[in-house]
Order: sequence, then C-alpha cells, then structure tokens
Amino acid sequence: MKVSAVAERWPLAAPFAIARGVKDHAEVVVATVDDGRCQGRGECVPYGRYGETVADVLACVDGFAGPFERQALLTAMPPGAARNAIDCALWDLAAQHAGHPAWELAGVPRPTPCATAYTLSLDAPAAMAAAAAAVRQRPLLKLKLGSGDIDADIARLRAVRRTSAARLIVDANEAWSLAELEAFMPAAQEAGVALVEQPLPAAQDAALAGRRFPVPLAADESIHDGANLAEVAERYQAVNIKLDKAGGLTQALALVRKAQTMQLGIVVGCMVGTSLAMAPALLLATFADVVDLDGPLLLARDRPPGLAYEDGQVAWRRGVWGWR
Repeated sequence: MKVSAVAERWPLAAPFAIARGVKDHAEVVVATVDDGRCQGRGECVPYGRYGETVADVLACVDGFAGPFERQALLTAMPPGAARNAIDCALWDLAAQHAGHPAWELAGVPRPTPCATAYTLSLDAPAAMAAAAAAVRQRPLLKLKLGSGDIDADIARLRAVRRTSAARLIVDANEAWSLAELEAFMPAAQEAGVALVEQPLPAAQDAALAGRRFPVPLAADESIHDGANLAEVAERYQAVNIKLDKAGGLTQALALVRKAQTMQLGIVVGCMVGTSLAMAPALLLATFADVVDLDGPLLLARDRPPGLAYEDGQVAWRRGVWGWR
C-alpha cells in the first residue's frame, strides 16, 4: 500500500465569520491510498481549534505506514483530521474492490435526498436578515452567533425570524457564558429555535450538567470520538458528529449507535470542505435529527463530481466517493 497526501485551498463564495474569526478560503488535505489496483480517497479539514495544522496533518498522512485495516486504525492513530482522511480513503478503496457502494459495506441504508442546513455567517442583524431572505427557499437555516454582545445576538435572531419561516438552529461556537445563554433562551423559544449548539466553552460546560432549557442543546466542540459521551449526556440533549472530530467514518458510525442507546439527538455536521468530505458523512444522515452538510455550498466552486445540492436538499451522486 502507498499513502500520499496533498493540501488544497478552496476559495469561499463570500467571507465566512463565526465567533472565532473570519476566513475567505477552506484548506483541506486529501489522502490517497493506492494498492496498485485501485485508489481510495478521503478529505479532511485540519482545524486550529483542535491544535491541528495543514502541515502537521500532511506529515502524518504522508508518513503513514499502516495498519490498513479500519478497526486497527482506531487504536493506531488518535482521532482527528488525519485519521479521518485515511479511514475514508480505506472505505473508498474497499468499496471499489467489493464492487458495492460504501453504505452496503457499512450496513446502513442507501442515502436518500434530505434537507441540509444552510449556514448564515455572523454579521450585523440587517445583513443576516438579508442573507436569510436571499435563501428563503431553504427549509433549515443555521445562524452563527457569539458576537460578544448577547443583546446583539438576540437582535440577529429576531431579524432573521422576521425574514424567514425556515426551521432555525443556532451555533454560538463556545462564545457565551451561562448567564448569556439564560438571557438568550426566551428569545430562542419565542423564535421557535430547534437547537442551540455549543453555547459555552467546552472547558466550562460542566455548568450545564443537570440543566434543562426551553430549547435543547447540542454538543459540538465538547464531543469528538465519544470517549466522554456519558459526561456529555448529562449536559446536552444532542451531539454534533463530525468525521474530522471522530477521526473517520468507522468511529462516527460507532458513535451514532452509542448516542442512540443514550437517547441523544444526532446532528451530522461538517467543516467547510468539498463534496469529497461530505459524501462519507452522508451515510450517517439516515440516523440524524439534523443534517448540516452545507460545506460545498459555502465554496465558490465544488470539487467535480460533487454531491447534488438542490432545493435545500443534498443527494448522493455516484462517482464522488464510495461508489465509483
């Protein structure tokens, strides 16, 4: 087996702002596993919040010498972007050898078209309302909040709700305090918000233990491969499962099953990347209460061939990954 990696830079359609900053491009790493007959590919997004850099992930993937069995990979490498890229490449390779799509190998239903969230970048209330109006046909919007001013965040939510009848979810990206979350909740309930993601910093979310709010909370930065799932279940009502955090599709599938046994809601999320990164995550969509796989929609262009994005839905397309 030969493993190689390449870094790619994909411009965004518009600057994308969250509580931690603004970016105008996505940096991804694509791993290729070549066994001389077929080549499997997997894409990951190194994320600075988790101490990852593109250079480190490239070196980790390029230096990988095995094991080339997916279960063994779980103990050979820590969870994160590098393991995700290799794991997804191994799934892609196995599907080619088997002559069957990856979902059959995984024992999950074939992906069917499903609504995906569309993310509104953090901006002034009027600008976010205008952005919502521009995509009024989309059934599910995700609002990036966490500006440092909870009253302004409430104004953003209300401005969007006046403009849009879509189902709304809110993501504060660890930017609020417990007091700010409590102040936000009446407005969230009034606006019919379905879910609030990661309101508090992960290191401070013990304050949520045993608390119940009018709108359920989902863990994002607080959940990775699920090693702390019992603790998370005391603080949140749902978990955002991302392949880059879990370290690949193999672990993400196990995490879905474990979360279901604990009666936690499932969000299938993503970093900003191309359809090559979204396709393996789409195998989890059948188990999800919320699908948030809009990464390619935020890019100026997607990788060809890409998944099918139309009318607020994402659908499988052969040739992207896992079914050549």
